[in-house]
Amino acid sequence: QVKLVESGGGSVQAGGSLKLSCVVSGYTARTGCMAWFRQPGGKEREPVAAMYSDGNTKYADSVKGRFTFSKDNASNTLYLQMNSLKPEDTAMYYCAAWAGYSLGGCPNQYVYNYWGQGTQVTVSS
Repeated sequence: QVKLVESGGGSVQAGGSLKLSCVVSGYTARTGCMAWFRQPGGKEREPVAAMYSDGNTKYADSVKGRFTFSKDNASNTLYLQMNSLKPEDTAMYYCAAWAGYSLGGCPNQYVYNYWGQGTQVTVSS
C-alpha cells in the first residue's frame, strides 16, 4: 500500500522560508512522477512542481526561482524548499505520486494515484 505523509507546514512572514517534507512508503514503480500541488482556500487545487522518474523537474511559473523540489532516495523523502514566500503562496500543500510511463512528462493532477493528507502553509504580509 502506497502512503505519503507530508510535514513541515506552518506560518511564516512574507519573504521567509519553509521546507516541506513528504515521506513515501510502498511505492515501487520504476517510472512515474512525484509532485507537489497546493490548494488555496476556496480555490481549485493547482500544480506546484513535478518530478519524473528520470529526474526531470518542472515548476509552475508562479514558483520558479523560489521553490526547489528535491528527493532523498535513501530515505524515500520528497522535499519542497520554499523561499521568498508570498501571501499568495498560502495554501494546503499536498504531495502526490503517479505510477506510469510518459514521453510527455508528468500528467495533470487528475491522474495521480496516491495523495498525502496535506500540510498547511500560511504566509502573512
